[in-house]
Amino acid sequence: MLGVLRWLVFSVVPPVLFAILIYRTDKRREPPWLVALTFLFGAIAAAGAIFVERKAMHFTGLDVRASVAGNAGSLFFLFLLIAPLSEAAKVAACWPAFRSKHFDEPYDGVVYASAAALGYAAVDVAFVLYRHPVGWIWVWRAMLGIPAHVFCAGMWGYGLGRAKQDKRPGAIFPMAWIVATAGHGLYIHFVFGRGEGAILMTVPMLFAMGVTAFFAARDLHLRSERAEAHGFVSSRLSRVSLAYSSVPPSLAAMRAALKKADEPIKVRWIVLGAFVTLGAMFFFLALTVAIAFFFHFDFSGVDERDVTTAAPVAILGVGLLSSFPISGFLVARASAVSTLLEPALAAALALVLTLVMLGLAAAEAVVFALAISPIAWAFACAGAWVGRPAR
Repeated sequence: MLGVLRWLVFSVVPPVLFAILIYRTDKRREPPWLVALTFLFGAIAAAGAIFVERKAMHFTGLDVRASVAGNAGSLFFLFLLIAPLSEAAKVAACWPAFRSKHFDEPYDGVVYASAAALGYAAVDVAFVLYRHPVGWIWVWRAMLGIPAHVFCAGMWGYGLGRAKQDKRPGAIFPMAWIVATAGHGLYIHFVFGRGEGAILMTVPMLFAMGVTAFFAARDLHLRSERAEAHGFVSSRLSRVSLAYSSVPPSLAAMRAALKKADEPIKVRWIVLGAFVTLGAMFFFLALTVAIAFFFHFDFSGVDERDVTTAAPVAILGVGLLSSFPISGFLVARASAVSTLLEPALAAALALVLTLVMLGLAAAEAVVFALAISPIAWAFACAGAWVGRPAR
């Protein structure tokens, strides 16, 4: 009886609460029956996707677990089948709502994509807990999967909202879908494909998801406010947009800062900036190692199958990420550029060089580096935004 209750509570309650929360963020309130129907379509799509996945596992012998299929086999299975199938199934579940007359503002893309994702997540969680009826670690794994379902669907839902507003296909939806699929594949690898210690990698990824979701939602609300002037949406959204007027820069402002200005690109600052970034990485890495040894952390005892041994690696990760906003600030301040292009390219070059060096020295670490690279690059851009000269 307790097993059935555990299965029902964790597979139904969290997705429904998430759905209610997201629905309430939509100021115009989409028809409840259409949101519920999209949720149901998402659940049906999940059942079909899980059936295909199980058949593929049976015929190929591959698995999402690295302990079963190896790192290469696990990643191959994730990125070529599991993640693309999952996101494609959610798009199919969301498509009737997208084609309906009720999809009439950009934020609707997030609402309906999230509804489809939460229906998918409900069945996915139920299946995970059905296969693992005991052990709280599996409850944690299943619960951690829900935010990724919502965020990754929200990414391409943002693209759908933009496409609907602009009334032309464009590249934003397919690009958002590809990025969401890749990000979801990496996330699944850490939550379900590796030992319990690897779950800590979801902490920076969840932080990045929250920040990105905030900026994307604000961008859609601002776009809805501008469309309101042409009779596109109700006046209720204007108050929401005005409430954001004192918060950090919008996505449009960040995109504009990342574009080439009238003056030529300063290549020397891209190269020098990459070395500054690498230097900052090595400095902070050495600093955190010294701190870890001062507090008697044992690096030799780290085991990804035991989450209690992961503290030294977590400290190293925090120190490494701390280097990027500082290096971005220094590069922007020293180069005196008015855009973020040179610091952003410098950080990207440093990350590419780091991935190459890791690939030569420790190929398995590349997966972990790939997971935090977008976060590190965003931190570098944030530091550069603060450090660039006032205009």
